Amino acid sequence: MTDPQLGVFMLILFVGLIMLGFPIAFTLIAMGVGFAWLAFDGNWEPVMSLLVQRTWSVMTNDVLISVPLFVFMGYIVERANILDRLFRSVQLAAGILPGSLALATLVTCALFATATGIVGAVVTLMGLLAFPAMLKQGYDVRLSAGVICAGGCLGILIPPSIMLILYGATAGVSPVQLYAGALFPGLMLAGMYMAYVIIRVMINPALAPPLPEIERNVPFFTIVRELLTSFVPLALLIFSVLGAIMFGIATPSEAAAIGALGALVLAAAYRSLTFEKLKESVFLTARTSAMVCWLFVGSFTFSAVFAILGGDAVIKDFVVGLDLSPLMFLIVTQIIIFILGWPLEWTEIIVIFVPIFLPLLDHFGIDPLFFGILIALNIQTSFLSPPVAMAPFYLKGVAPKHVNINDIFSGVMPFIFIVVFAMVLLYMFPAIGMWLPSYLYGR
Repeated sequence: MTDPQLGVFMLILFVGLIMLGFPIAFTLIAMGVGFAWLAFDGNWEPVMSLLVQRTWSVMTNDVLISVPLFVFMGYIVERANILDRLFRSVQLAAGILPGSLALATLVTCALFATATGIVGAVVTLMGLLAFPAMLKQGYDVRLSAGVICAGGCLGILIPPSIMLILYGATAGVSPVQLYAGALFPGLMLAGMYMAYVIIRVMINPALAPPLPEIERNVPFFTIVRELLTSFVPLALLIFSVLGAIMFGIATPSEAAAIGALGALVLAAAYRSLTFEKLKESVFLTARTSAMVCWLFVGSFTFSAVFAILGGDAVIKDFVVGLDLSPLMFLIVTQIIIFILGWPLEWTEIIVIFVPIFLPLLDHFGIDPLFFGILIALNIQTSFLSPPVAMAPFYLKGVAPKHVNINDIFSGVMPFIFIVVFAMVLLYMFPAIGMWLPSYLYGR
């Protein structure tokens, strides 16, 4: 084989191995080292030098320092026993609106998902808390399931999102500008979810019967007190971290450290900060951070060898030879990412496959910042779309026995279409994502 053919074979072999269930990070490293040995004609010295350099570049990447801090913040918030209070306070505030429990679930999911960034935790906890409450109230099973699954994925898009940090480190785009760019699309998507619920319930009130009169007639000051003790503290923590980053008061790493400290204070204020919970949070943070860092080491090694062999040039020449328009290129890449979301987590998509598309952005005149926001929107569907949709399976694991997976899949389908519609709106009106970074940073 010639070197470019070897590079293409390397990529195909890797896809086949991960489909068989091999550990992704170490498969990347092993294949990078193995094919580098072939590229350097059996000389181990440059191979080992390449691996060490790639490992060192990851460990000294300032942007990635914020990852374990944001992850730690999320795990602490998750264990602060705030979710039930948060859901109750938002439920009281939304009591007069159609589908108030579903709206309260979406608001709670959005806020909690943003604070934790852990889709599985948000969907599972809301499945235990909000799902039974909605079913007890007579809500439609499919609507209830769709609301929880879709709302639980919002933390991937709405800042401070760990996914945006990893994309920034991969694409060489400022995470600060990514946060500014993703803010309005994230809020837009959450708003579209809520509008969909309200419209559907207004058309068919049987989908979400109103709360009993006794639960809606709550004194105003009771609602204010509940919001002040649950919603406001968490919202202040999130917006303080986000504001410090976006207005240049602190770097993402510094703001993440402030957020981690704020999460500890919040957990202590709710009297839920125990040594066992702290130890568990530290362990989970270390495990998640190690996974992310080894993925980057493997990805950087793999991509470097792939480039040495000329595989990226083959793919670039092939795509350019198709004579696609920028719109068609975006459609093709987003379809590929959508399909990759079935067998892969978003981390693998960002650090392994997105770098293949990045060199093509200049040719098609696409801003990497805009491309990253589109990917963040698209990855919402990775957790929702059958047959391998993680959010529905998380929910099924805690749902009552009479709720089957087909009902949950059916419930998430309208929200998948809403995400696709949001991507279309973003393409038609790019200012939705690009205005704020342009205004704040002159991009």
